[in-house]
Amino acid sequence: MAAAVLLAAAAAGCSPGGDHAAKGARSASASAPAAAGDAAAAAPPLAAAIVTGPGPKASYDVQPQPAPGSCHYRYTADKQPLPDASCTPGAISPAVNQGNLKDTICKQGGYTSTIRPPSNITGKEKAENAKSYGYDGPMGDAEYDHLISLQLGGDPNDPRNLWVQPPSPGHVPGKGPNNPKDSVETHLHTAICKGQVTLAAAQQAIATDWTTAEAKLALRAASSPTSEPDADGD
Repeated sequence: MAAAVLLAAAAAGCSPGGDHAAKGARSASASAPAAAGDAAAAAPPLAAAIVTGPGPKASYDVQPQPAPGSCHYRYTADKQPLPDASCTPGAISPAVNQGNLKDTICKQGGYTSTIRPPSNITGKEKAENAKSYGYDGPMGDAEYDHLISLQLGGDPNDPRNLWVQPPSPGHVPGKGPNNPKDSVETHLHTAICKGQVTLAAAQQAIATDWTTAEAKLALRAASSPTSEPDADGD
């Protein structure tokens, strides 16, 4: 009879002296996957890699734009415009990397003017991209904007990096674009060239949400950006 009791206790995962030890074992084994699950849940999701565009060219061709009406603006709580992430996820230039900053975007005397597509190209693209986004306001009040600006190593003419950016709040009709994103680009460019942030981190931050890029990179407390021109007129 005693042997039968011992066998039954073993089959139930218990010890003859009670189930305290077994409960402790079950508790320890159960806590391990739970802890791993909690750590995975707490970890931020990995950001999608930014695509690489064709880079600067000696001459540019007009690039096809997304189908009319297929792109949709997003807006922050304070009504700042963001692009459609499907249409305009951003694209970087293969000509700019962390190792050649002094010869590219941080070059004394400027860099972006040497790679910028001419207006006879971008003007046609802007008109078609406005149809993609359904923008029907005055074209002079909207900026054909590089999501990852040229001074941050953005691709010059990849359609995935360009969008018709509508005016921000406080805009005066007929006065041209009022784009606070420009000041963010300039601050990020300065931080890159001073070694405060990496090129890749700045590119990822502005491609994700230009309104929060400075705060994400600890360059400024979270607040609404202010309008001021950027260094390369982008």
